[in-house]
Amino acid sequence: MAYTGVVTTGGPGDVRETSGLTITKVSVGTIDNNAYLLRCRETGEQLLIDAAAEASTLLSLAGDAGLASIVTTHRHWDHWTALAEVAAATGARTYAGRDDVEGIDARIDVPVDDGDTIQVGAVSLTARHLKGHSPGSIALLYRDPSGIPHLFTGDSLFPGGVGNTENDASRFASLIDDVEKKIFAELPDETWVYPGHGKDTTLGAERPSLPEWRARGW
Repeated sequence: MAYTGVVTTGGPGDVRETSGLTITKVSVGTIDNNAYLLRCRETGEQLLIDAAAEASTLLSLAGDAGLASIVTTHRHWDHWTALAEVAAATGARTYAGRDDVEGIDARIDVPVDDGDTIQVGAVSLTARHLKGHSPGSIALLYRDPSGIPHLFTGDSLFPGGVGNTENDASRFASLIDDVEKKIFAELPDETWVYPGHGKDTTLGAERPSLPEWRARGW
């Protein structure tokens, strides 16, 4: 079946094949947190984005291949409650945005800055710092050389808007500016967006609404 990105907590994952990565999306925890397992098709090495909850589910998803890396998109508790357990069980190296490291109650081995590269086997992911939902929120970009770009946004970009900035005008301005400059201005409409909760989207589906988002302030 074709990938849709629609998953439910306790249900099966949805799998997408790209030229370099196999991407598996699952929903875990009580508030529909998405976790993404990325497997390099050339080497078999695996990386997990957001060990949000349900360590047993995530370890089962990784299987015997284990995990080389775990990336936490931001410091909010619902995106890392299983991090310590999954990292301990797999020995995975852990990554998070530099300005969010102190807010994560688990070991972070590598603080990440804007533009840093994170490897999963033969595949390179580029980190983009999107400040606003949290101080150190990051997105991960995979530019498939034989297909569309794939962007894992955590809680910085969703269908219908940017992430929650708690009615803080300066935080919203920072986030919408970063999202427009680093994401929409640099990437094409066909870029597939994998958010931290709920359904996926594309930049093309969201681009016409950017002026509306900025005008409404959230």
